[in-house]
Amino acid sequence: MTFFALLGHLANFVAPALVMAALLWLGPRIGRGKRAVRWRPAVEVGVLAGAGVLVLLGGLILFGRDGKMFTYAALVLAQGTLAWWMRAR
Repeated sequence: MTFFALLGHLANFVAPALVMAALLWLGPRIGRGKRAVRWRPAVEVGVLAGAGVLVLLGGLILFGRDGKMFTYAALVLAQGTLAWWMRAR
């Protein structure tokens, strides 16, 4: 495997976590008025993405392969719960 192929595999592995983190950060900010910002945007997206990557890595270790629907369901549940908790604080 070449270096660029490895980078492509890693990018595709973490892409669901990054997209969900961006959507969970951007979603509540569209169409709403000003709200008190408790976390800096980079910190909030970073924490959400980090948690998502950990869930994906756990699914890879648990099932031995990537792309299981249970892993993606756990990703949505973990990141959604974390986003809710971060906004409630």
